[in-house]
Amino acid sequence: MKKAITILALAIATSAFAQQEIRLYEGVAPGSEGVQDNERISRGPDGNIQSISGVVTPSITVYLPAADKATGTAVILCSGGGLMSHSWGSDVINMARWLNERGIAAIGLKYRTRVMGGPGGPRMGGGGQSLSATVTEFSKISKSNANPDTSESGVKNIDNAINDALRAIEIVREHAAEWHINPDKIGYLGFSAGGGVGIGATVRADAQHRPAFMATIYGPSLIDVEVPQNAPKLFIATRGDHHNVAAGLVSLYLDWKRAGANAEMHLYDDGTGPFGPDDPGNTSGTWRESFYRWLTFNHF
Repeated sequence: MKKAITILALAIATSAFAQQEIRLYEGVAPGSEGVQDNERISRGPDGNIQSISGVVTPSITVYLPAADKATGTAVILCSGGGLMSHSWGSDVINMARWLNERGIAAIGLKYRTRVMGGPGGPRMGGGGQSLSATVTEFSKISKSNANPDTSESGVKNIDNAINDALRAIEIVREHAAEWHINPDKIGYLGFSAGGGVGIGATVRADAQHRPAFMATIYGPSLIDVEVPQNAPKLFIATRGDHHNVAAGLVSLYLDWKRAGANAEMHLYDDGTGPFGPDDPGNTSGTWRESFYRWLTFNHF
């Protein structure tokens, strides 16, 4: 992986409290040669980004807590969006604020998405797919791979995103001292397809790029899983009736446990799809506090 990085801006407009955005590669991202940049950004009334699509030039956006509150833990946020876009407002900006309040550094990963106008990408739990499994049919999921898009372009799409996640953890470790981060306390938190990106990076990582922990929120693996030796601790949260997703995550949990690795799973029975962080009417609305307690219990 190339070592050179480019800082795009300080106090950029991505959000009011982001410190900087850093491109993952100098020049064209490997694997995206000849692909036209067609990035599109949607903003809310407050000016903050809501969603991003057509990403060809990947980057990380850094959100740091006050230095006197920093715990040394850093979470690389991999947003959802079916590999077609990034749900940046909810999965990155919202979560970064919450993490920073608890002294945890947040790193928003803008990994490459499927190019606008290309063939459709995978959509978690939608209809018309070759893969169809309820949570009780988890044995249908081979090697914990719940990706319904097995096309050549689909495989390249997830491979590019995984490589971006690996490059992101490399950059965070390079800046660990500067950002008051313990290089041994860096992990991924992914949502939906972003969970698949983080899982893919975790199982493909060498020692240099291995995260300390992996957390996925309704995001199953999108590649075949071979649980690595010294696998990091795994946190999973999903709704039990989330079609395909729950089955893929039960399979992942069992694979992790069979390998003798540490895994914790929260399987909610209050709906059929994604869930927000602050819904007091549903049990899944407690997932953030469970995740935070899991981090602190495991000394992150």
